[in-house]
Amino acid sequence: MSNTTSSPKSFHIFDKDLDEVTSKRFGVKKILAVDTEAMGLIHGRDRLCLVQICDEEDNVACIKIEQGQNLAPRLKELMENTNIEKVFHFARFDVAALSSNLKIKVNPIFCTKIASKLGRTYSPRHGLKEVILELVKVELDKQAQSSDWGNSQNLSDQQLSYAANDVRYLIKAKEKLENMLKRESRWDLAKKCFQCIPVMSELDIHRFGNIFEH
Repeated sequence: MSNTTSSPKSFHIFDKDLDEVTSKRFGVKKILAVDTEAMGLIHGRDRLCLVQICDEEDNVACIKIEQGQNLAPRLKELMENTNIEKVFHFARFDVAALSSNLKIKVNPIFCTKIASKLGRTYSPRHGLKEVILELVKVELDKQAQSSDWGNSQNLSDQQLSYAANDVRYLIKAKEKLENMLKRESRWDLAKKCFQCIPVMSELDIHRFGNIFEH
């Protein structure tokens, strides 16, 4: 039996960048979950609209990114802090969005989608909803996934709840997946894959597609 999502321990919304207090609180963490929302899936055409962050204590921050904005210094410092592991689901997209929109080079990275594909070889389903349902026993509501994230000053409660829940369970899923990968002797391979993500993201930004195909 799956559980429905509950309210996070704390939930703060910021315009353009984190405030100093939240930046410092997140800055001492060893691990953070991160997600983004954009107007679409094509970098350069579809702008970044929202960045969500959650720590292991279920404190969530959402940062609204304005049209034309190209810097968020506190967010950049946090995402580029090599002492903090950043957990994404399908990091390839989020890392590219942060790089192309805010000049942020995320490091280090853990991707739960890659980890799921390497570890959960018994399943063909590696979407966030399926991974969280199996590993964390929480059913995510994805109804707001395809919605207008560009209207940042008027995001609905449903949109904000969706955005928060997409990061709140990533750290727990990461722990389960890491244990699975180590058990199946695929952890070293997974780490090599994570290190490739910035390169794949840069190729996506320049629209090279899959250059590794025949």
